[in-house]
Amino acid sequence: MTIGAAALEALAATLRAGSGLAAKADIASVVERLGLEAGAGVAVGDDCAAILDGDGFLLLAIEGFINAFVAADPWFAGWCGVMVNISDVAAMGGRPIAIVDALWAAGADAASPILQGMREASRRYGVPLVGGHTNVRGDRAQLSVAILGRARRLLTSFDAQAGERLIAAVDLRGDYRAPFDNWQAAIEAPAARLRGDLEILPEIAEAGLSRAAKDISQAGLVGTAAMLAECSGVGVAIDVAAAPRPKGVDLARWMQTFPSFGFLIAAAPRDVDAILTRFAARGIAAADIGAITADRRVTITEGGASETIWDFCKKPLLGCGARAPA
Repeated sequence: MTIGAAALEALAATLRAGSGLAAKADIASVVERLGLEAGAGVAVGDDCAAILDGDGFLLLAIEGFINAFVAADPWFAGWCGVMVNISDVAAMGGRPIAIVDALWAAGADAASPILQGMREASRRYGVPLVGGHTNVRGDRAQLSVAILGRARRLLTSFDAQAGERLIAAVDLRGDYRAPFDNWQAAIEAPAARLRGDLEILPEIAEAGLSRAAKDISQAGLVGTAAMLAECSGVGVAIDVAAAPRPKGVDLARWMQTFPSFGFLIAAAPRDVDAILTRFAARGIAAADIGAITADRRVTITEGGASETIWDFCKKPLLGCGARAPA
C-alpha cells in the first residue's frame, strides 16, 4: 500500500498533535519532581516495576482510568482494568499472579457494572482478584487496578539496540468499542485463546529471541514506539504502511488506537522470522515495521519519504532515559 508524501506529512501532523502523545509528555514533569530521571539510579518508564526475586523477577504495575471513559462504558472499564494490567505483565515477559483494585462510585448501583466487568475479565483470563479498596459514597465513578506478576527472563523498555528491527503484533479479530479509539478483540474470544495468546511474550523472552518490548498503549503504535526508543536511548523509523491494520480502518486513526492485544518487540534481524511465526501460529497479525536506529528521533516513513514525530535531542517525552548503571 502506498499513501504518498503528502498523506505522510498530514499523518505526522496528526500524530504530533494527538492527545495520546501529549498525555505521555505530561509524565516528564512528574518524573522530574519525583527525582526519577535518568542517572538517579532508578529505572522508570517500563510497563511494570521489575523486582529481583530468586531466579526471576516480581512484576508490579498499576493502571488508572480516565473518568470520562469509566462514566461512558463502566462495564468495559472494569474489563479493561484487568486486561491492560495483564498486557503490561506480558509485555515484560511475565505471567500474571493476582489483581487488586481501587474503586470509587456514587452508590452501589453505579459500582455494579464496573465490578461485573472486572469479574468477567478475571474469570476469562484466569487471574484472580484478591482484594483492594472500595468506596460507594463518592460523587463519581473512578477506577484504578494493580497487578502482581512474575517473569523468568525480562523484556524491558531499556534494551532495544540500534540495528535491531521493530515488530508490531496486533490481534485484528475485533472492532472498535465506540466512542473511543479502543480496538476490542478479546471480549468474544474463548478464554483458552486469550490465555494462550499471552503466553507468546514470555516464551519469546525465555527463548532469548528478544530483550525489549512494550504493549501498545493509549499513545498508539507510534507513541508507544517513542516511549520504547526514549527509554533505550535509541531512535526508531516506522514504516507505517507495513503495520498490521484492519481492512477499512483509517491509517491516522489506527496509528492512535489502543488495541486489546498489541505489542511492539525489538529483535535482531536473525530472530524476526521466528517471532513472526509464533504470532502467525495463533492467528495474530505481526510484521516487521521498521528499524531501531542510532539517532535519537522517532520518524515515520513510507517509500522514500520521512517525517519526524519526536526528536529526543530537542525535548524529552517521558523524561526516562536509558537505564542508569547499577
